[in-house]
Amino acid sequence: MTTKQVSVSSLKKGNYVVVDGTACIVSGLQVSRPGKHGHAKVRMDAVGIIDDKKRVTVMPGHDMINVPVIEKKTAQVLSVSGDMANVMDIETYETFDLKIPEELKAGCTAGCNVLFWIILNDKVMKQVKSE
Repeated sequence: MTTKQVSVSSLKKGNYVVVDGTACIVSGLQVSRPGKHGHAKVRMDAVGIIDDKKRVTVMPGHDMINVPVIEKKTAQVLSVSGDMANVMDIETYETFDLKIPEELKAGCTAGCNVLFWIILNDKVMKQVKSE
């Protein structure tokens, strides 16, 4: 689980963050004005990268938040059964199973290369590479 810390006030729509232990993408930010005795608050809407659940959090603008460090790697598909693909990492030769997203099922066949991301110890297939 590799993460780094950034200030909440420096986030923009489209950035990746960790909310409730889940990697999410920021879908909206609202910043309130500081009050007489308080700090500016940031209301952040985020959608989970893996589970697509919406999460809302409110925190002070000067707080720090974890941002996942995403590793992008290439693998070769060894076999496909249903909506799962058995793949081999091209660099480490490690084999494991990946869930095939609905939009990639047509192009994912045995022998093709795919791009996958490692996010907080989860592996997600993102793209079928064309040779």
